Amino acid sequence: MDIISVRLEKEEENVILGQSHFIKSVEDIYESIESASPSAKFGLAFCEASGKRLIRFDGNDKLLTERAIRNAMKIGAGHSFIIHLKDAFPINVLPHIRNVPEILNIYAATSNDLSVIVAEDSGRRGIIGVIDGEGPLGVEGEDDIRERQEFLRKIGYKR
Repeated sequence: MDIISVRLEKEEENVILGQSHFIKSVEDIYESIESASPSAKFGLAFCEASGKRLIRFDGNDKLLTERAIRNAMKIGAGHSFIIHLKDAFPINVLPHIRNVPEILNIYAATSNDLSVIVAEDSGRRGIIGVIDGEGPLGVEGEDDIRERQEFLRKIGYKR
């Protein structure tokens, strides 16, 4: 078995990476994002694990959809899906995505640089985990706490 790190291609958008189990997921994920945040721009790709083993895709933004397809090809893990998301935060759409019956796992939801740790065995691939962003440089102090609290209130996530 080989273990590889796949660094994802992305720009300023958020990425959601997960695992599902049925090609119906593509349409259901699309509908869940549209319902949660009608102004969201996104592209999604799903790696079919049997049958034709195609990358199934959808989205309402051509560039994000193309990027999702390219990253899905790089990861190449059966039943994995990737969403590239703009004009919405993962926190707005994740509850809706998690309610899609086919969803098994969410590995990451981030705007950070993201690498996917993939195991490959006899040509088959599976996601082991992710590397999301960078490690901490220290522990927050009083000013950092105040800054965090003010930021969350400024963007409307706390009152």
